[in-house]
Order: sequence, then C-alpha cells, then structure tokens
Amino acid sequence: MTRNVFIVDDDEMFSGMLMEYLSRNKLLKVYLYSTGEQALNEISKEPVVAILDYHLNTNVKSAANGLDILKELKKNLPKVHAIMLSSQTKYGVAANSILEGAEQYVMKDETAFEKIHDIIVEILEEQGLN
Repeated sequence: MTRNVFIVDDDEMFSGMLMEYLSRNKLLKVYLYSTGEQALNEISKEPVVAILDYHLNTNVKSAANGLDILKELKKNLPKVHAIMLSSQTKYGVAANSILEGAEQYVMKDETAFEKIHDIIVEILEEQGLN
C-alpha cells in the first residue's frame, strides 16, 4: 500500500526534481504543491509525511510561510511527520521549525534528496508501514 507524501515548495525546479526522486520509491505517492494553502486544501489525503519549504511566499506574495503551514498541518493532522526544508543556515530558523513540530530540518543542498528519502524510509519503518 502506498503512503502519501506532500511536498510544499515554490521552487519549481527543486521540488520537481525532489518529487521525481521520491517517486522512485513505489511505497510513496508524492503530491506537489507550490503553496501551503493548496496543500491544506488537500489535507483529506492524510499525508504520512509533509516536506515544507521554510519560505513559501516568493512566487505568491500573500502565501503563508512554511512555519504557518506547519502549524495548520499539525493542528489538523497531529500525527503527520513534518520535514522543514530550507536554504537558511541560521540556527534560529531550524530551532523554530523544531519547536513548531517539524521533526527534521534539511538544508537545500546536493545531499537533500537522499537525506529526505532516508528520513521518510525511517519513519515508515518505525511505523511498520514499509
């Protein structure tokens, strides 16, 4: 049985490549959203994992940022596993993400795809969902 994963990122190139990478795992059904609002509208799909970009308002200025979407997701789906994704290197950004319910903070770099995949596989194994 496949498990739903949400990618919420307004960087079309990065998120498209991440979606393609994660979709190689046949256990995952990956959905891609360029705004958090779009993802929240699809919350009935009950993702096991949500990957959220920290800055989500670069293309749509009125869009909520990743922390706001994280809070809403956790309020509606308390068991969702959240991974915050960003190019921010500031410790405070990572700390705030964890405080708000993200389990992991992954830097957007050349190792991000593999790290995210490994985190998802670990989550599925812990839950006996693999």
